[in-house]
Amino acid sequence: MPPSTIGGINLLPETEKRTIYSRYIPTALLEKYNIPPLTSAAGYNLLQFRFAAGSSDVEMRLFHEMNFPDPILYAHLTDTLNGQVHILLYILNAPGTPRFDVDKMPDGSPTHFGTLRRNIEAEQNALAAGLAPGQVRRGLRLLGQAIEAFEGFVTALGHTMYFIEPLYYHNAVIFERYGFSYQVGKRLMNSIHAGFQSGGDLQTQLDGSNPFRQSEAANSIRKRSWAIHDGILGEPFTNVTMYKQVGKSAGINTTPDCVW
Repeated sequence: MPPSTIGGINLLPETEKRTIYSRYIPTALLEKYNIPPLTSAAGYNLLQFRFAAGSSDVEMRLFHEMNFPDPILYAHLTDTLNGQVHILLYILNAPGTPRFDVDKMPDGSPTHFGTLRRNIEAEQNALAAGLAPGQVRRGLRLLGQAIEAFEGFVTALGHTMYFIEPLYYHNAVIFERYGFSYQVGKRLMNSIHAGFQSGGDLQTQLDGSNPFRQSEAANSIRKRSWAIHDGILGEPFTNVTMYKQVGKSAGINTTPDCVW
């Protein structure tokens, strides 16, 4: 029987592990950057893994060229307690776009994408450039193809659903629009939307005191996310877990009439 979990895949020889994990890389991404076959000598070093035998998680980085500072695809997957696939982080970076150092302080120490500490100047510049919290570069706009490829990977493992943990508010909204539902956190998402309505507890905090708390954030998913990242909830945006059934859409929308 082929493995059905990340932990099971990690017990395989490296060549087999690389082959299985490369299946969730969208073909459109490889074609866009003319990446050579990932099993070839030229492609081997562009696809980097951390997938030790005995571990139940895997980190993957795909680069479009060697020595570039950021991967075009980063993914961190793990197993749930009952053996389902759980995406902890999934990032698509457009390499030809300006970089904003929201992931590190001026001295180079990591911010963990602003969850541990914040590089405020970099974040303000990213906000002004149209990026959302946590983005060091503009995204690739290939999430639809990425989800399709990932569902093929999940299906090959014998699963009919998988889980994801949105790091920021806007991530959760985007995943909704691609058919995800909530295991935990829908009540929080609904309360956030209500709070940004006229006279709501969050809308009244958009007092213009800094660039992250401008009044127009009330009706913008991206700018709401910046305000939440800035602490407008009074606590971090956490404890939200979503799931998707392969090939199905849950049809959830917690942000009606709200623009990006």
